[in-house]
Amino acid sequence: MYHAVTQVKAHAMHASSGMADHQLHSEPRGERSAHALRAEAQDLFNQLAQALTRGDGARVAMLWETPAIVISDEGVIAIATAAQIAEYFGGAKSQYNVRGIVDTRADIRDLERIGERIVIASVRWPYLDAAGKTVGAESSDYTLRRDDAGALKIRGVLMHGVEPGTH
Repeated sequence: MYHAVTQVKAHAMHASSGMADHQLHSEPRGERSAHALRAEAQDLFNQLAQALTRGDGARVAMLWETPAIVISDEGVIAIATAAQIAEYFGGAKSQYNVRGIVDTRADIRDLERIGERIVIASVRWPYLDAAGKTVGAESSDYTLRRDDAGALKIRGVLMHGVEPGTH
């Protein structure tokens, strides 16, 4: 309630000074920008989670831009085409289902803007069973880059692997 009253008072004060309505905000421009970026990244990762758990490799590929790279303890995979992405991630559903994992969600732990087009995101992926119970987790760092149309796309993944004590 206090916030709403403050907004009304600020509007009345600034209206007489000739300030436009769009200039009245409760948070600094950088914070609004950070919230918008977090929401955009969260949407991208929500789409990724949905596509992975459905086994939709073609949809996963739409969220990437090539060339790209995946780095893990098991090795490094250079990805040149969307078809490679679709093939690589299309089988994820069955690999997780065998372990009793049927769903996940993206918990963004950190987001760092690097220049105008690059963002580094640290994401934890809890493993959810059929009852919605967390049965483990893994985490990865993603390099996201705005494509020429302005959409964030995945360009690289550094996989930290499965958290200790999980399957």
